[in-house]
Amino acid sequence: MTPANSNPHHWSRIRETGSAAGIRTMVWIRRRLGRLPFQFMLTLVIVYYYIAHGLHRRASHTYLKRLWRYRHGHEPRHLTWLSLRHFRSFGQSLMDKIDAWSGIPPRLHFSNGSHQRFVDAVASGRGGLMFVSHVGNMEICTAMSDMLEDFRATLLMHTHNARQFDAVLARSAHRDNPPEIIEVSEITPSTAMRLGSRIAEGGFVVIAADRVPISDSGRARTLSFLGHPARFPEGPFWLASLLRCPVYTIGCFREKDGYRVDFDPFDDTSELSRHRREAWIADAMQRYVAWLTRQCESTPLQWFNFFPFWLDCDDTHPRESQESERPAA
Repeated sequence: MTPANSNPHHWSRIRETGSAAGIRTMVWIRRRLGRLPFQFMLTLVIVYYYIAHGLHRRASHTYLKRLWRYRHGHEPRHLTWLSLRHFRSFGQSLMDKIDAWSGIPPRLHFSNGSHQRFVDAVASGRGGLMFVSHVGNMEICTAMSDMLEDFRATLLMHTHNARQFDAVLARSAHRDNPPEIIEVSEITPSTAMRLGSRIAEGGFVVIAADRVPISDSGRARTLSFLGHPARFPEGPFWLASLLRCPVYTIGCFREKDGYRVDFDPFDDTSELSRHRREAWIADAMQRYVAWLTRQCESTPLQWFNFFPFWLDCDDTHPRESQESERPAA
């Protein structure tokens, strides 16, 4: 199998498109001119990206066709229009991230019982690990610290291939208590100890478990997702087993009136013995993929993995190398 980081279409090698100036211009329009001019410009930008960037367009088409076949038994009837809406949803999510980091709290409401489960988890003082995905807007989760002062989050993220967007994000950040960010490609034993300390202090570590490792040595497993084989990382699940703590799933999904938050217990590895670790990881990864599938089914246009995700995609092992780009994220 082609090593992850030798594939030019591996997610970690797909560089961002656009410029920091362009992103700042969109932020300026949103802040100074209001909603309608921003929505008009966003539409023009999305149409341009859809036409100009074939890799992302094909990835969107593949995902939408597979989801529709899995969920409805047939492909979407208006694929181009649906994919344009998919791109637009992603563009909107980027602006929402900047707002959240600028101290402009998004309107959040919790799904049935999620708020009490979240309050109880924070109040327990045990901390924990939160599995998220690239469905929805995981950075919005950090805004929950504005709702509950005791909630402290440490985000594990890969930021090297989105430096321009990150620069705009950093410049926009005006929050009193921004979350700690740890670059996932730099996790070492000392980093794991640091994460363990955060949890011991009652904090929460947030990690996405739906992108394969950056390095060739990273461990991953092939699982069926939407009826097709895809690679998922073992790392988040090994981390959960090593940290021996409560584990949760959390998702933040954009709706007309703000963001819906789903927060649920996933497991508790506090008593997990070493000899059961392998079996637990195998089972936990299957349960995570089932949870991810439900997310995609409930919010189909908020899947933000614009690269060849499945092993049987035409772009997964391209016949000839070509420049790859990704929208800033």
